Amino acid sequence: MAHGEVLEFEEYVRTRQDALLRSARRLVPDPVDAQDLLQTALVRTYNRWDGIADKRLADAYLRRVMINTRTEWWRARRLEEVPTEQLPDASVDDSTEQHADRALLMDVLKVLAPKQRSVVVLRHWEQMSTEETAAALGMSAGTVKSTLHRALARLRQELESRNAEMAAGGVLGREERERCAA
Repeated sequence: MAHGEVLEFEEYVRTRQDALLRSARRLVPDPVDAQDLLQTALVRTYNRWDGIADKRLADAYLRRVMINTRTEWWRARRLEEVPTEQLPDASVDDSTEQHADRALLMDVLKVLAPKQRSVVVLRHWEQMSTEETAAALGMSAGTVKSTLHRALARLRQELESRNAEMAAGGVLGREERERCAA
């Protein structure tokens, strides 16, 4: 690799490291494993850096390398089971609550209009800046801000409504809630 390409790669890593680490955190649950995943992907990408013709696609390339690396790690893991006469008393953290929260979030996002949903996902899930979100969606930064404000207010309202229903002891379907509200 030429000296100029090395400097170009170093600059790329310096400017994109935080966003890439966030992507790695979404792929593996442990923050230390996410750092290892990113480092491994960067090493693999460094060896192929001169082959990436359009450097604007470097993030996508690196994310694919992270996904492939995570898959390799998963396949290579060792399952170590130790037979015992008695089961341990300690509960196992199976992430059930996390999965339930995610399912609730995905369900609640359905109440938003498509434009609102896109803004929320890009700003809070992908952690894009207001300007990046505006550019990605082809709208002004002010429109992103106002759309996000309305969307978050709607999400809060929906969550409060669902919490009130749960506290009341029954879970009504969406159609039933709309009939009751009318």
